[in-house]
Amino acid sequence: MKILFISSWFPNKLEPTNGNFVQRHAEAVALLNDVEILHVIGDYHQEKEFVFDDKILNGIRTLVVYYKNSNNPVLNILKRMKAYKLGFSKMKRPDIVHANVLHNNMLFAVYLKKKYKIPFVVTEHWTALQEQNLSKTPQRIKRIAKYIAGNASYVLPVSHNLKESLKLLKFKTPMKVISNVVDTEVFTIPSKTENSESTKLVHISSLIPRKKPQEIIKTIVKLHENGYNVRLEIGGDGETEPLIRLVEQLNAESYINVFGALRYDEVAEKMKNSDYFILFSENETQGCVILESYACGKPVISTTVGGTTELIINGLGVGVEKNNTEELYSVLEKICRQQYSFKSKEEIRKFAVDGYSRESIAKQFTEIYQEIIS
Repeated sequence: MKILFISSWFPNKLEPTNGNFVQRHAEAVALLNDVEILHVIGDYHQEKEFVFDDKILNGIRTLVVYYKNSNNPVLNILKRMKAYKLGFSKMKRPDIVHANVLHNNMLFAVYLKKKYKIPFVVTEHWTALQEQNLSKTPQRIKRIAKYIAGNASYVLPVSHNLKESLKLLKFKTPMKVISNVVDTEVFTIPSKTENSESTKLVHISSLIPRKKPQEIIKTIVKLHENGYNVRLEIGGDGETEPLIRLVEQLNAESYINVFGALRYDEVAEKMKNSDYFILFSENETQGCVILESYACGKPVISTTVGGTTELIINGLGVGVEKNNTEELYSVLEKICRQQYSFKSKEEIRKFAVDGYSRESIAKQFTEIYQEIIS
């Protein structure tokens, strides 16, 4: 089948890692289908009205259309829709559109359905539509989300937690959970494991406040001060300077390393070289990094919030209460003392491969596509 991926978030020259999980979904689907990707984003700095960046990325034709952004939000919406139409005119006519994130960008999927009778599905990732955030999410956004969903053939949340939250918006569209994907050919069990007396932990994220990176650093420092031989690699594609300053203030440079944005394969190397992955988020729709760590055979310590509650399973990981730094310390202390029993590296990896590999996710999406056009 010919599948066109469009998304409210997608990697581009302005935001290189934004929505990279959508790109990985598209790459999975391309194992069994003919996939193209169209993305549109505004750029305040460009002189031309529209710039077309047409490339083959990881074997998939990917067209990003940049439009000249302005300070007028209504004008920007009109430009965005025109950019989508211009981009669509350069693509193959798809059998199905696979939209991502129930944001107003995906009104273009509704337009394609009404004008060309092309059905669409929507994969949902957005924390704004989780139950704990719905009261803070503007009514306008929720109305648009419900309208887009009402025109879709399926809404496909990435976790059961998110599915239950979407039910509160009273969608009548069928819903099925299809997870984020892990490239289990990149995230693998390391061939060699160096013997080390220290406990090596890694945290990789966008480093935004709800990920609580500073609390992770402070907890590791406390462990070190109490005599535990522990090391932390912490970083990602967010603000690293405040973390570097904090590490310097705490005189922790010898055992805590802060790093910046990484390529996908470099993320895998960080995980392979660690003993455990640590996540202390206030909220997650799923937690791709947990699955990536499992694919490397590495256990995870994580807050049980949102979709992570479905992934922190006995023998694979240890759950921690949100914002509970005392419990985080207690769990990590037991980790250092090796007081938890985890499954073998091979068993941990099998969990990721069986349910979340590219092949598994490709099959699940393709079954949905076939049901729609049959």
